[in-house]
Amino acid sequence: MEWRASHILVKDRALAQELLKRIKQGANFEGLAREYSTCPSKSSGGDLGWFGPGKMVPAFESACKGIGVGSISDVVQTQFGYHLIKLTGRR
Repeated sequence: MEWRASHILVKDRALAQELLKRIKQGANFEGLAREYSTCPSKSSGGDLGWFGPGKMVPAFESACKGIGVGSISDVVQTQFGYHLIKLTGRR
């Protein structure tokens, strides 16, 4: 199984929760990624491309397994910070 995902990575849980709220109210995920994410993927709207098992930290991979294509995760904490993950593909 491989996944394709985009994410928004921030250092602050409160900011992550605020961004999730804005997305649920209709804000553009990719636009918020470009504006707020601290990951280099921000320049591509948070797109991380395709990845397989073991390529991402366990909490990130687990979140990808737990949501459907087109869905956005709750806030996911890793050693890098707080992620909002949008699953864009599964194969």
